[in-house]
Amino acid sequence: MPPTARLLAERFWPGPLTLVLRRGRRVPPASHGRAGDRGRARTRPPVALALLAAFGGGVTGPSANRFGQVSPTTANHVRAELGGAVDLVLDGGPCQVGVESTIVDATGEIPSILRPGGVTREDLQTVLEHPLEVPSTSRVRVPGQHPSHYAPRARVVLVEPEQLLSEAERAQELGHQVGVFVPPSFTDVPVKAHAVVAVPTSMAAYARELYGFLRELDQQGCDLIIASLPAQEGLGLAIANRLRRAAGPRRC
Repeated sequence: MPPTARLLAERFWPGPLTLVLRRGRRVPPASHGRAGDRGRARTRPPVALALLAAFGGGVTGPSANRFGQVSPTTANHVRAELGGAVDLVLDGGPCQVGVESTIVDATGEIPSILRPGGVTREDLQTVLEHPLEVPSTSRVRVPGQHPSHYAPRARVVLVEPEQLLSEAERAQELGHQVGVFVPPSFTDVPVKAHAVVAVPTSMAAYARELYGFLRELDQQGCDLIIASLPAQEGLGLAIANRLRRAAGPRRC
C-alpha cells in the first residue's frame, strides 16, 4: 500500500472511497475476477463490518443489482430486483450517500479518479495537495465503466436545462410516457409530462435519492426520462457521471 493510498485511507476511511491497489500474494485470484494484479479495497457500513467481525475473514461480492441496471439504495430495491436469486438480504438501512464510492487508482506514482463518487474530487485534492485527473478511459477495469450503466428500463435523454420543457412537450406529443427531472430553478414552471421529479437543491440529497428517482419513474410507467446535468463540481461530478451512463447506448 503506497504512501498516497495510506494518506487517503487515513483521511476518508470509513467512507465511500475505493482504492485500487496492486494485489498482494495472499489475495486469491478468484476474489478479483479479471482485475489482473490489482485488487480493490474499501471500508463497509456498520452492518457489514459486524458481519466481517463475526465471520472472521474477508468477503468478496458483486454489487446487489443486475449488470448495467439501476443500483439499489435500500434492501427493498435488492429484493425487488434479485428476488429468489439470493438466499438472504442483510438490511442495514437505506444508503446514506446514494451514489457509489469514488474509485481512485493508487497503483502508479500519480493517482487518478476512475469513477467519481461519494468522496469529491475537491476533498481528495485538498488532502493530496495537487490536482486529480478523471480520465475517460482506463487500463484498470473497475465498476461503472460500461457505456450503459445504472440504467432504468426507461430510456434516458440528457438535454440542456433550457431545452427541458420543449423536449418534454415534444416527446409527449410523440406518444411517450415522459418523466422529467426538473432542476430547482424550474419548480414553479409547469411541465407537460407523465411524471415529474423535483431535483433537490442540495447535491448531497440529489446523490442520495438519484437511483430512487430513476426507479420511481420506471414504476410510474415512464418509457422516456428527460434530465439535464448538474454543475460538475462536488457531488455534481458523480451525479453527472451516473446520468451519462444511464443515458448511454444499450445493447438492444
